[in-house]
Amino acid sequence: MLIMDAVLETYNPTEFTPWPVADPTTDHLLALSGRLSPREIGTAMAVLTSYNKSDHKAQARDPEDSAEQVSMLLTTDQVIAPGGIRVRDTSTGTIAPPGCCFGLENWRNWMDLMNGRIPWLGHDPTPRAELAGETVRLCPDSEHPVGLPIELPLARIPELLSSVQTQLIAFLTAIGEWATRYTPLLTDALVAKLEKDLAIKSPLWNNRR
Repeated sequence: MLIMDAVLETYNPTEFTPWPVADPTTDHLLALSGRLSPREIGTAMAVLTSYNKSDHKAQARDPEDSAEQVSMLLTTDQVIAPGGIRVRDTSTGTIAPPGCCFGLENWRNWMDLMNGRIPWLGHDPTPRAELAGETVRLCPDSEHPVGLPIELPLARIPELLSSVQTQLIAFLTAIGEWATRYTPLLTDALVAKLEKDLAIKSPLWNNRR
C-alpha cells in the first residue's frame, strides 16, 4: 500500500513553556491530521511559531504569553513549515521522508509530476523523483541510495495528494479547536493565516500559488 502523509519536522521542546507539548517521536516527524492529541497540536504550534520568529529577530525579549507567541506567526510574511510530504510503501517497508528545506508550504509542488516536471524535494536526505513512463520512481536518498525505490503510478498522484489535503484540512480544524482554548481572540486569524500560507483548501486542479 502506498501512503502519503503531510509531516512536520519537530524537535525536543524542553524549554518551550507557553502551552503543553508532546514528547517528540523517534524520527522527529509529526504526521498532521485531525486525530492529533491536544499536546501534539501544541507541538505543531510550538514548531510553527518558533520556526517563524525570523521576522522578529529585533525583538529583544521572548513572548510573554501564548497570545504573543501566536501573534508573531500571524505577522510573518509567509509561514514556513519545516517538513513536507512523506511517502511510505507498506509492502516493502520503504519510507521516503521529506528533504530539508523543502517545507510543507510547498506540498503542492508534487502536482508538477502530472505535467511532466520533476519537483525539487529537498536535501539531507535528498529524495529524488524520476518519471519512467506512467510511473514515478522515488528514491528516498539519491546521494546515498539503499534498496529499491518506491514506485508510484503517475495516475495515483492526484488521489494521494487529495489524501494529504484531507489530512491538512482536518489538521486545520484541530488547530482551530486548540486555539479556542489557548488563544481564543486569535483563533479565526490563525486558521486563516495557516490556510492561506500553506495553501490548504484551494482545489488541487487549480494548482496555482
